[in-house]
Amino acid sequence: MSARPRIGSRWTALVGAGALALAAPVFGLETVTLRHVHGLGYSPDGSRLMIPSHDGLAVYSDGRWSKAPGPEHDFMGFAVTRDFIISSGHPARGAGRANPLGLIRSRDGGRSWTRLGFEAEAEFHVVAAGYANNVVYVHNPAPNSRMPRPGIYRMIGKGPAWRGASGRGLHGELHTLAVHPTQAELIAAATSAGLFLSRDAGDEFKQVMAGAHATAAHFALEGDLLWFSAFDGKPSLFRVAIGDDAREETALPPLERDAVANIAQNPARRAEFAIVTFERAVFLTPDAGTTWTRIAPPRGSAPER
Repeated sequence: MSARPRIGSRWTALVGAGALALAAPVFGLETVTLRHVHGLGYSPDGSRLMIPSHDGLAVYSDGRWSKAPGPEHDFMGFAVTRDFIISSGHPARGAGRANPLGLIRSRDGGRSWTRLGFEAEAEFHVVAAGYANNVVYVHNPAPNSRMPRPGIYRMIGKGPAWRGASGRGLHGELHTLAVHPTQAELIAAATSAGLFLSRDAGDEFKQVMAGAHATAAHFALEGDLLWFSAFDGKPSLFRVAIGDDAREETALPPLERDAVANIAQNPARRAEFAIVTFERAVFLTPDAGTTWTRIAPPRGSAPER
């Protein structure tokens, strides 16, 4: 089980595209650039869709794009709960912060950030958190002062301390972790070998889908479904019922040599979901996948007006 590679190398592994070094322009009140997107999440009131990038948080609200207030850090791993945002990455130029940032948390929508440790020693490309239970998981790519070996760790207490998971049954290159909104020990892992579920905080995993790359996973806020995306020559999006593993495919918008990289659900309008692709196109659906609207183009195409 390896650390989550950067978006460019992940997509190269899937379809052979080149590294995504160029910016994709998105226009609204101001020019906003999505670079190597590493996550996706809604504000608790559902009014803002937030996308972490290499120069701060991009925000989509009221049909327009803007930059979130706060430091323009190079955000890597990223997760949003009812109470906070948690992330990792590298500090903005002139921020006076250690590099890498370690693990950081914001309780005011990204305006300010507090340290949770690992400054100057670790960055986490895979970060997940339960929406209602606030439990945090990370994938650690290399040993550090508080995590003696690579693998999945769960935050315990306010200290915080970290508990390592055994990860038995999990294989393939890890792309994404997802945490159930209320059941702290129920997690999903999307890897190059498929989709996996664990009900004991990552000690034992059961494979739910094989034969394709699983690229993203997201537990519905109602707690009854797991959404996940895959790529097997073509992109796909599924919903899996928690408990019986019954799977239903959901229609995607047209994607050319692309696939879903992240999934998010609007807490205020539960039928609304957002996806961002490896080519950094962003889509919204108001009806759980029946119809889709593109709100940001893939790299190299004409900007949305």
